[in-house]
Amino acid sequence: MPKRRSFECPNCGTVVNEPTKTWQLVAPIPDRKGRITITIMGVFECPNCGHRWRDVVSKLKVGETSVEVSGREISVEERREPKVIEIDLENLDEEMAKLEEYEEK
Repeated sequence: MPKRRSFECPNCGTVVNEPTKTWQLVAPIPDRKGRITITIMGVFECPNCGHRWRDVVSKLKVGETSVEVSGREISVEERREPKVIEIDLENLDEEMAKLEEYEEK
């Protein structure tokens, strides 16, 4: 199980474990490995002094062959093959004829 990061109030030094609000920022340009960086930001409020501040909760780097979560890279070995869908045109002609008959009625 991953270790949870605790955040410290910049005013009084009290440890705050959970943000009151979170949101995502997506980088518009990939890094040199072609991965997109997703930054999870959070607003924290100190229960001791009431000070509010923003901080990075975690960072994800998502790419074609690997995923990096807070500096720890996880490689994706298994790659799915694209699904092929075949359509028989004779069946399509039959279905279109049925549809035209239904619309005429």
